[in-house]
Amino acid sequence: MLGRPSLKDSENRRTIKIDSQKEGIKMKLVFVRHGESEWNALNLFTGWSDVELTAKGEEEAHHAGKVLRSLGIQFDHVYLSVLKRAIHTGHIVLSELNQDYLPETKSWRLNERHYGALQGLNKQETREKYGDEQVLLWRRSYDVMPPLLSEEEAAKQAQDPRYKHLQVKDLPQGETLKTTLERVLPIWQDKIAVDLLDGKNVLVVAHGNSLRSLVKYLLNLSEDEILKFEIPTGTPLVFDLDENLQVKEYHFEK
Repeated sequence: MLGRPSLKDSENRRTIKIDSQKEGIKMKLVFVRHGESEWNALNLFTGWSDVELTAKGEEEAHHAGKVLRSLGIQFDHVYLSVLKRAIHTGHIVLSELNQDYLPETKSWRLNERHYGALQGLNKQETREKYGDEQVLLWRRSYDVMPPLLSEEEAAKQAQDPRYKHLQVKDLPQGETLKTTLERVLPIWQDKIAVDLLDGKNVLVVAHGNSLRSLVKYLLNLSEDEILKFEIPTGTPLVFDLDENLQVKEYHFEK
């Protein structure tokens, strides 16, 4: 499959550093998690719920754009989820880069992990109701499914204009990080990796878990390792890739 690292040791893979001017570094891939959302601020499970950025979130997006501008990266394409907190973050970043004209692709496959029936619930209140251990499993395990959407809510979701082109069976009623990766991989293999192999620099503005799932794939992290990997809001994660899409270096730009 496209873009899968082939180095044997994952720990070495995470510490390799090669000057981006040296032979072997071909493309830049940058992930940006959206800025703080209204439900981030309220400590609510968000998932596929479509909520706005806070004023702080907008500031984080502006800062991310300024940081990327200081690096002098000229992007060729931007990928976004279909949720407005990612779309608005991406557009702010592009404005700061003076690259508003870039072609963009919006895809439901880059949406946040679907938290099922937990969406809209307060995380602390949910812990008080179900216990810390159960909520920790729902949030941080790799393959434990949260409570699913009701059939009524699932039918309502299927009528959303963003998803009406999809078959109901393809729309999740809840996801683990594992199934989030399964959802995200097709856009990586069919679109993003193809652009990178064509020598393009790519910006992906999405969500904590959809981006973490791709990080697991790119760096070949174990289930335990990815559960400890955090992507802060509005902080660019920059990958230097070679011509085979092997990660030569990655780092956060703050």
